Amino acid sequence: MELSERHPSTCHHPEPGDSQLNTSKQRQRDDRTGTAVAKGTGGGLPAWLVARGLIPETSPKRAFAGATFVNQIGKGLFIAGAALFFTRSVGLPVSQVGFALGAAALIGLAAGIPVGRLADRRGPREVFRLSVVVQALAVAGLVFVHSFLSLIAFVCVVELATSAGTAARGPLTRTLGAPNPTRYRSYLRALNNIAVGCGALAAGVAVQLDTRTAYVSLILGTAAMFLVSAALASRVPSVSPIEAPAEGSRWPALKDKPYVALTALDGVMTIQNQVLIFALPLWIITHTDAPRWFVGASVAINTALVVCLQVRVSRGVDNNTAAGRVARRAGAAFLLATALIAAAGGAPGWVAMVIIVLGVIVHTLGELWHAAAAFELSFGLAPEHAQGQYSGLFAIGQGLSNAVGPPLLGLLCIGWGKPGWLVVGALLLVVGQVIPLVVSWSDRTHARVPG
Repeated sequence: MELSERHPSTCHHPEPGDSQLNTSKQRQRDDRTGTAVAKGTGGGLPAWLVARGLIPETSPKRAFAGATFVNQIGKGLFIAGAALFFTRSVGLPVSQVGFALGAAALIGLAAGIPVGRLADRRGPREVFRLSVVVQALAVAGLVFVHSFLSLIAFVCVVELATSAGTAARGPLTRTLGAPNPTRYRSYLRALNNIAVGCGALAAGVAVQLDTRTAYVSLILGTAAMFLVSAALASRVPSVSPIEAPAEGSRWPALKDKPYVALTALDGVMTIQNQVLIFALPLWIITHTDAPRWFVGASVAINTALVVCLQVRVSRGVDNNTAAGRVARRAGAAFLLATALIAAAGGAPGWVAMVIIVLGVIVHTLGELWHAAAAFELSFGLAPEHAQGQYSGLFAIGQGLSNAVGPPLLGLLCIGWGKPGWLVVGALLLVVGQVIPLVVSWSDRTHARVPG
């Protein structure tokens, strides 16, 4: 059953602005947001940028894109500089910092489902803004950290707020992006890759200076980015909650067996995110004759392809069936990519570089297909009235994957060598083949239990 059959209230909005970029500004009432949305952008530079897919076609979409872009700059700052701030500036041991960050990330996952339910009842925009403000205040509080206990306290609040913002951001993205939210989400993903890169580059300045003032400035700059993000989100129209069925469960996500299975499967497939940023650099340095600088080049190739191709690859992924097919394709791509990367082991330097480039390209295609399929299914298989709650559950699988991925890949790909790479590829292939079966299972289940 296609998404348009499952959720007619989100799939029958006409896409604004696609064929009316040069018309006079018209407005229509959006029945989900209750806010007038511009159908055109007028002429000049905005229309030119919209026509080339560089900016979204409506003001609400652009406002939310701006809010998430600034938010992700803050994320890039934090990822690149937080650990060094705690060790170099605060003076805490690496073991304590690693434990605190890992434990906080796991604790943060617990906020996803209850905050998602709150977003369903109170509106995702309001919950998103509040979460980002709390995140900003908690990050700013890190400058007062002087002990392990205070570190645990603050980073737990940071991660809880981050998880809450993710749960609220999902349904907001889907509503604003209707009738093709996967395309809009793909645009945001490409934009966010640029933002995280910008944040990481900015953090490099503080790391290079390596002073207390520089690190404090980095932390406060991160908090400032989150506050700006919250301010920009105020320009996004509020989304009216959808009334839940009176006879329904308060926690339908936890009782939806096909969706729980999808969450687990996607969590396994999300391990692929760690392949290029964790396993491949170690493989290049320890098992190939490729030069060390090629580690950065391989990541740059991946980033450039994601930015350039994410929107294009997501075209046509607009229903559950199509998303299942794309997930199957992603699994096959991951197997081929891991086989190529494994083949680079022991090869002459220039040969290894060529093989790795091919592996990175194929892996990136799989990553793009996986991202498009995961987003479409995460909402396409969820009931309309509980999008936030289901989004929070789905994020748990991805969060656990980020915790399990590095040690698992270290054991298989680096510890076992070439056979380990093939095991990882085979695992991702199998998961990709099973996901369409779960989609069919979910369709049958929801067909028997309406709403």
